[in-house]
Amino acid sequence: MKFATTISALLVGNAAAFSMSMKSDTGASRRDILVKGAVFAAGVAAPAAANAYSVPDLNYPFDALEPYIDAPTMKIHHDKHHGTYVTNINKATEGKDEVPILDLMADALEATPIRNSGGGHYNHAFFWDELAPHSQAVKTKPSSDLSAMINKSFGSFDEMKAKFEAQAAPGAVFGSGWVWLAVNKKGDELKILGTANQDNPLMKGVCDEIYLPVLGLDVWEHAYYLKYQNRRPEYVSNWWNVVNWDKVNENFDHVVANHVGVSVRG
Repeated sequence: MKFATTISALLVGNAAAFSMSMKSDTGASRRDILVKGAVFAAGVAAPAAANAYSVPDLNYPFDALEPYIDAPTMKIHHDKHHGTYVTNINKATEGKDEVPILDLMADALEATPIRNSGGGHYNHAFFWDELAPHSQAVKTKPSSDLSAMINKSFGSFDEMKAKFEAQAAPGAVFGSGWVWLAVNKKGDELKILGTANQDNPLMKGVCDEIYLPVLGLDVWEHAYYLKYQNRRPEYVSNWWNVVNWDKVNENFDHVVANHVGVSVRG
């Protein structure tokens, strides 16, 4: 209603301006003025092109994760691959109500563009923010609460890492996909989960139930191939050196307290 009132006011004001223009500008024809009014109305009333989602800037330079993740990979991965997912999810949601990308995840399997492009946007935005330069990441560690749940769920931190790396191996996630450390919706257990393509554990039907990610690893070849070629296990092992556990702790605290997924930038 407010939007319609605003449009009406603008059109009335514009009509008044045109009327004054008719009286003062004897060279202008009535037809010219009506055409101008129609163009103005169409421009105001037409919906803006969809641009609900965007690629968030990194919190660090492209080369900040060297030598573990190389700068060329980071730039191509962030600007090109993530950029394509954002372009396509904006096309898929054009003309629809803008909602946080997190809100589209639960029912994503019902719409392929949301599943692929929406999942791709959410997963990458989540991924960038859990990383930090090694000089910063090395100063972080799992909180006491996260450590306690890791020990309860896997036996120890080292056991969790070993199981995570096993799930990230080419034979476990065949082809393209992601590996996640996620909390169940009750908030009392951690699971290590592999998902194909751009699926994630927030999507109903991907896993046996919805899980809430606190840490995720992209094992698509575009995430590592320039540096590691076919050596995915080496990439996975080196990736731990740039995990920002302060952010993972924040994610963990959020999902345990609220029983919902982590919101992402962009």
